[in-house]
Amino acid sequence: MLKKNNLFLGIVLGAIFPALSWLLFGYLYKGVVIMHKPAVPYLVAIALNLAIMKFIGQQQNKTAQGIMLSTFAFMIFMFLFVLKF
Repeated sequence: MLKKNNLFLGIVLGAIFPALSWLLFGYLYKGVVIMHKPAVPYLVAIALNLAIMKFIGQQQNKTAQGIMLSTFAFMIFMFLFVLKF
């Protein structure tokens, strides 16, 4: 069983919201643009990850590091490959 303060658990938790936003707005609602800005759904997913970090507390710093790692990896992926900046 996974310990509560685990880097891998943080990576998995941090990947949930970005993966959902990518699936929903990348494939199911292809071409949907919110407020004429294609990055809004992905920014919402990143904000939700930051909210998760707020609620896990300071005792679980390895989990928080995993969430941040997956959030930044997703952000880099979105800007380089999906949004084509």
